[in-house]
Amino acid sequence: MLGAIEAGGTKFVCAVGQKDGRLVERIQINTDIPERTIPEVIAFFREFPIQAIGIASFGPIDINKESPTYGYIKSTPKPGWINFPFVQTMENAFHVPIHFITDVDGAALGEWAYGAAKGHNSCLYITVGTGIGAGAVVDGKLLRGLSHPEMGHISVRRHPEDSYEGFCPYHRDCIEGLAAGPAIEGRWGVKADMLHHEKAWEMEAYYLAEALVQYILILSPEKIIMGGGVMKQKHLFPQIHSLVKEKLEGFVPLPDKLVHYIVPPQLGDDAGVTGALLMAKQILEKKKAYEKQK
Repeated sequence: MLGAIEAGGTKFVCAVGQKDGRLVERIQINTDIPERTIPEVIAFFREFPIQAIGIASFGPIDINKESPTYGYIKSTPKPGWINFPFVQTMENAFHVPIHFITDVDGAALGEWAYGAAKGHNSCLYITVGTGIGAGAVVDGKLLRGLSHPEMGHISVRRHPEDSYEGFCPYHRDCIEGLAAGPAIEGRWGVKADMLHHEKAWEMEAYYLAEALVQYILILSPEKIIMGGGVMKQKHLFPQIHSLVKEKLEGFVPLPDKLVHYIVPPQLGDDAGVTGALLMAKQILEKKKAYEKQK
C-alpha cells in the first residue's frame, strides 16, 4: 500500500493506492495552518499499512537533497507554512521513504503516466487556480535544474485595456499576479465561478495564451494540460486555442487541431495525487534495489 499527498493552496488530497496507480481511498482536508492540517493528514494514513509516501506540494519547495532545508516548503505567501519541514514531519510520523515534488509536477506525472499525455514523451501541466504553476515532463522525466521550475511567475505582455496592478507579493504583475483566481476577483470584484463578464474572460484567455506561447517556444511540449479551478470554465479553452494559433501559426509547427493539444486533465482532480502515488512507487522501488545490492 502506497500513500500520496497533493498539498494544494486550498485543500490537501490524501490517498492510498496500489503500485498500478489505482486509488483505493482518498479524502480532502482544508489547507489551514500546519498545526491544524498536518494532524488530520497523519491520522488518515495511520489507518493503512503504507510502505512509502509521495508528496506533491505547493511551493516553492526545497528539492535539493544536499540542502539543509531539503523537504521544506519555502517562501510561500500561505500563513504558517514558510520553512515548514514537510518531509521531516512525515518521516518522523511513519518512518518510510518519502519522495517530494511540487503539486504541478505531480499532476504532470499523473497525466503523463495515466491521463491525457499517456504515450507521449513530453507534456506540460498548468494549474490556474489560487495560484498559477506548471510542471513539465521531458523524455519521461520531470524537468529539473537548479530547482523545480516556477513557470507561474514569468512576465507577460499586459493586455492594453488592463490597469490592474497584480496581486503577486513578489512580482505584482507576473502571470500568477494577473491571471490566477485572486487576480480575477481583485480586478472584477467577483470570484471566477460567479463571473459572467465577457470582457473579463477575453482578458483571462489573453493572459493564459501569452504564457502558453512562451512555454511552447521554450519547451515545445507534445501535450499541454490545463487544470485548476479557473480552467473549469470550459469556455476558456476555445478562446485560448484561437489566440495561441493566431500568435504562433506559421512560425511553430502546431498540431492541426489545438482542441486535442491544449486540453483539460483526463484524471480531473486526481491528477496531482496520482502523480504523487507514482513517486511513492518509484522511491519504494529505489529503496528495495538499494537494499538488494547491500
